[in-house]
Amino acid sequence: MASVFTFPHDPPRVSSPWRSGQDTGKRPSSERCVSTGAIADSEQTSDSEVERLEAEPQDGPIEYKLHLLLRPRRAYKEMSTAFASTGSRANRKLKEARQAKQSVPPASSNHSRQNRLHHLTTQLLWRLKQSSPDHATARGDLVVPKLPEDSTELAILQEPGQLLPGLEESNGALYEIGVADDGTFVGLTKEEMDESMVTLKVMAASLGCTVEVQKMKAVGTCDWLEDPERSDSKLHHEDLWVAEALIVPILDGQSRAMVDDDNTVVNGAPRRGASTIEQLRVSLTGPTTSGKTTLLGTLANGTLDDGRGRSRSYLLKHRHEVASGRTSSIAQELIGYEERAIFNYTCMDIKAWPDIHDRAQDGRLVFLLDSAGHPRYQRTTLRALVGWAPHWTLLCIAASEENAISTGTHSLTGAEGALGIGIAEMDLAMAHLDLCLKLEIPLAILITKIDKAQRTLLKEKLNSIFTKVKATGRIPKLLTGSGSLAADLSQVPDQDQIKVQTEVIDAIAKAGDSLAVVPIVLTSALTGAGIGLTHALLGSLPVPPVPTAQDFVPLALNPEQPVALFHIDEVFELARSRAQSTLDQTLNESAPVVTGYLRFGRLSIGDKIVIGPFPAEDEDAGAFVPNDHPSAEYGLSIPHPLSAEYARLSARNTLSASKIEGEWRNATIVNIRELRLPVQSIEAGQAGSIQVVFDELHQEPTDAEAIEKQSSAAPRIRKGQVLAMPSRHMIETGVTLQASIGFKASFMTSDIQSLAVGSLVNAYIGMVRAAVRVLRITRQRSQFDKRRVASEDNDEIFSMSDHMELERTKSEADLDIYNNEYHVALELLSSREWIELGSRVVLLEGGFKDKSGGLDGFVGKVIEVAE
Repeated sequence: MASVFTFPHDPPRVSSPWRSGQDTGKRPSSERCVSTGAIADSEQTSDSEVERLEAEPQDGPIEYKLHLLLRPRRAYKEMSTAFASTGSRANRKLKEARQAKQSVPPASSNHSRQNRLHHLTTQLLWRLKQSSPDHATARGDLVVPKLPEDSTELAILQEPGQLLPGLEESNGALYEIGVADDGTFVGLTKEEMDESMVTLKVMAASLGCTVEVQKMKAVGTCDWLEDPERSDSKLHHEDLWVAEALIVPILDGQSRAMVDDDNTVVNGAPRRGASTIEQLRVSLTGPTTSGKTTLLGTLANGTLDDGRGRSRSYLLKHRHEVASGRTSSIAQELIGYEERAIFNYTCMDIKAWPDIHDRAQDGRLVFLLDSAGHPRYQRTTLRALVGWAPHWTLLCIAASEENAISTGTHSLTGAEGALGIGIAEMDLAMAHLDLCLKLEIPLAILITKIDKAQRTLLKEKLNSIFTKVKATGRIPKLLTGSGSLAADLSQVPDQDQIKVQTEVIDAIAKAGDSLAVVPIVLTSALTGAGIGLTHALLGSLPVPPVPTAQDFVPLALNPEQPVALFHIDEVFELARSRAQSTLDQTLNESAPVVTGYLRFGRLSIGDKIVIGPFPAEDEDAGAFVPNDHPSAEYGLSIPHPLSAEYARLSARNTLSASKIEGEWRNATIVNIRELRLPVQSIEAGQAGSIQVVFDELHQEPTDAEAIEKQSSAAPRIRKGQVLAMPSRHMIETGVTLQASIGFKASFMTSDIQSLAVGSLVNAYIGMVRAAVRVLRITRQRSQFDKRRVASEDNDEIFSMSDHMELERTKSEADLDIYNNEYHVALELLSSREWIELGSRVVLLEGGFKDKSGGLDGFVGKVIEVAE
């Protein structure tokens, strides 16, 4: 299936059919609108030579309407737009058919008027969806306003309400009023046109949209009697008009309210339009050939594997992944849960992620991120574990014996470790387990391919896993399912749900910590064993509290915290809708889209934000961005680390980030998607995409040179940057966000001393992956150190230090080493980065020298940031 970063951007275009009937490029003269008195724009007005339009398209955002009246249309004595009366039988039949279309059956009650309004509003909603990139079923029920008894009171219903969810990206709908289905101009009188426009505005307002009149054209005349039953009735002679109206959604950002530092509304209407469905973010990790992608395909598509990789084939993005069987990218899938119901692609009415949003309104959404397992794609693994900050991690370990994993051969070097030396899958699995335990992320372990398992081998693997888990103080819980689920993958079995609730969820609640219990499930994507337990886990695992800006460090210690912070993972370009273009004055038809997750705060369409840090304008941004390709020892951003001499020279000559000025660029949010669902706001902890327009690009160019300058001035957003909303205090005081040149991190392991001062290593902090230089390593005094210093001082007082040496026991010394805290000062290279105090950091040396596959890193916490 497509990933969260897929943006279908080719919906039917909202283009006026008036141009199709013009053979010349002449501009018609402006005409004054009869019903509004406004003069249409010269480029938009109808051409006097156009006598009819093309026939109404069967689909798309264009709708032809003879009228939008909620009452019967009056009878006309004569209309110049009707067919001429001739003796032809065919013409008489056409005339009768045309007159039948021009009238509406008499309304017998107000109930009929209400039904017609509901029918017309449903048609409008369908047309608006046709111009949306993804026009899946809109969430929520269609709300049609209750008509008052007096038709003159319809004006009170023209105030736009809340935008119906699902219409945020609609380019609008175009209504041709007074035009027959075959494109013939029939026309309406001023009174009928006014009533039709009022009805259209009521329909649009109920959906949260507004009406813009694009064209008005007089197409003929008509005569009608004030009272046809009286012979002396007054004869009225009027013009007949056709109109073109554009209905576009009103985005919340078009009337922005002021927001305080805690992201609450200071004045104006409350902010709205965010998804309220509970969201759980889960990363799948594990060695290659462990069956991660196959299992994810079974969970998301509701179909068992055929033993030849059918389940995984739905998720692969690249051809080389299909050929090699190795996942090199992060695939994303969405599954909805509500009680025991599973909402995935098994359901007939689910074709896209917005449909899953619809079905899981009162349940939860589980956002699953697959990752690569081969050491060559080390960066991808850490991106899923560290960058995306998952709420839970699912570690997949194959129960069957697999062949050794070849590391491959680098064509430019013959260094040891790159010539096909194998790594046992279990060793790599234990390296993944060690990293997950060090990161202190809530963990569940899935033993895959249980259908191929040998009893003795499986017992050994489980013993190794239990030993490692218990060594960290956690409790492993082995869960076995009731059997195969080949018959039904659309619901969680009752016995599996009860088992997960009693053995896992209740145990976590009793301990008060999601880290306390590690569920272990035996699964098979071929037979369906354990799939029900896995679904029960995903639908029941506890979601952490909503993150805030003070989760890591109190605000008093970090006053430069913004109100909202969005971590950027990928950058794309997406066309902008008509409604989004009204948020600013730029002429650009496309704008960058950044994807990632909102660490804390809340962001809405129309918010003024900053993006960065960027290099200064007089510096070449591309020269400082490290090459993003696998090195000889996989995963380094440092070129050729195999050569010690080359690495030493690189460390000495690499440009420090302190030589680069960091800047923040102002921008405006014009579009938001929360897991592919168009929304107006995104909440803390949610993953999605945000489309922005840089403020400095809003100036309208005056000539070709200005356009070229404007295009070249557009900053290039990169992975690892952040999108943030400064607090009101920062705006008032002129304080900008930090652009760090380095940081200090705390590590609770003595192994960190193996890093050489001056060496280059890779650092992973949030979405940031950067090369850093080790400046110094200092060991902090432990409690035993302080006690020993005090003892030595006392010994000197009593003059005993010359002939007596106080020694600690071996166990005491071991405990001292384990409790030691080491502070490592690191300098960023190539570019400045946003680094949040208290965030987790992972340091990895170049390549792998043991059986860890390059995952044997150092996990610490940022305690100081250098700006």
